[in-house]
Amino acid sequence: MILDKKVLLVTPLQAAKRLWELIFEKNFLRTVTNSFLRIGAGFMLGLFGGIGAAAFAYRFKAAKVLIQPIMTAVKSIPVASFVILALLWIKSSGLSTFVTFLIVLPVMYSAVYEGLQSAPVQLKEAAEVFGIKGLRRVRFLYLPSIMPFLVSAISTGAGLAFKSGTAAEVIGQPDFTLGDMLFRAKIYLETADLFAWTAVIIILGRIFEGIVMGALKRIYKLSQKVR
Repeated sequence: MILDKKVLLVTPLQAAKRLWELIFEKNFLRTVTNSFLRIGAGFMLGLFGGIGAAAFAYRFKAAKVLIQPIMTAVKSIPVASFVILALLWIKSSGLSTFVTFLIVLPVMYSAVYEGLQSAPVQLKEAAEVFGIKGLRRVRFLYLPSIMPFLVSAISTGAGLAFKSGTAAEVIGQPDFTLGDMLFRAKIYLETADLFAWTAVIIILGRIFEGIVMGALKRIYKLSQKVR
């Protein structure tokens, strides 16, 4: 406020005013929907892929030897490297989905695998004694064990998904996406737009986290009902 230079930094009020203006622009809903669906799809692929890989690694110890180094490598590689490499294989419109999937995958894998390992030994032995197998064993033994880890991973993964997905869009620049809007704000030195779109990304991340978390808790509650 002392400098009074919008190019350098806008006030919170100016950013909020610009956000309000953006909401009523023609392509706002289209932009938000495009990014939300693409990043959301990448998150869900990473979620189910991580759960599946963790279950496979837990069931077959040899599989863990193969999967673990891959997950470690994926966690270590910078997002920019993924984006540049992926641009050689896929269209820019699918870039955020692919990158989000790769970022979320190891987070979910580590959480679910740790949850499976934390299942009480006594309950495992009881399940063997009483012949509880298949889906019932998953529902009443493993699902309660992985839930705390999965909830934490979803909370972390949702934020990472929208940060990495938007970063991919900034580099790939598919039309009518949040990343494209951030890039335009940078090109035209529209600092108010930069803060406004950043606020949109944060809000969308929280909304998405709430939707996934609510669905997960609902599914868990239904799964624990004994029929």
